[in-house]
Amino acid sequence: MWQVLRNRGVQNLKFRRQFKIGDYVVDFCCIDKKLIVELDGGHHGEDKYQAMDLERQTFLENAGYKVLRFWNNDVDGNIDGIIQTIIHNS
Repeated sequence: MWQVLRNRGVQNLKFRRQFKIGDYVVDFCCIDKKLIVELDGGHHGEDKYQAMDLERQTFLENAGYKVLRFWNNDVDGNIDGIIQTIIHNS
């Protein structure tokens, strides 16, 4: 995913990788658009992690960010769809 986002690879947006916001470190963040891209592994489907993700997402949204979440396997199988979603939400 970083290969796609870095060097303004999508819509000329500048993303930062592993960016700290409050007590959280997000996978990718475009500060100018207040847009976060998160990649989730399979364990995020478990109840324990869903509750933690909801708390994290609520904090980030309350800080004014829009959070886009994708499954890790979508990076390999649907990267074009991910890019289109980022463009649509930027």
